[in-house]
Amino acid sequence: MPPETIERRVDNLEHRVTDLETLPDRITAVESQIVQLRTEMRGEFSAVREEIRSGNRVLGERIDELGRHMRVLHEDVISRLAIIQEGQSAPRRRRKDG
Repeated sequence: MPPETIERRVDNLEHRVTDLETLPDRITAVESQIVQLRTEMRGEFSAVREEIRSGNRVLGERIDELGRHMRVLHEDVISRLAIIQEGQSAPRRRRKDG
């Protein structure tokens, strides 16, 4: 491959310098986008945290309600078992055949 001419090399360097001159503006644009992204993410994370807190309050209320329901069922089972036990303790009558 023949060596590049000086004109060609200068053209390549000019092109590279032109590209590099746009770099600061591009970096500034990226910095701006990062700042905007951070702001948006902070807001979204705050919203998610609030939803979690709200959900925890609702969940706590439902757990309390479930606990009350379980206590009612437990008391019902205990009373039914007592009735069954009373029925088994009562003297049995013998059936007369015939």
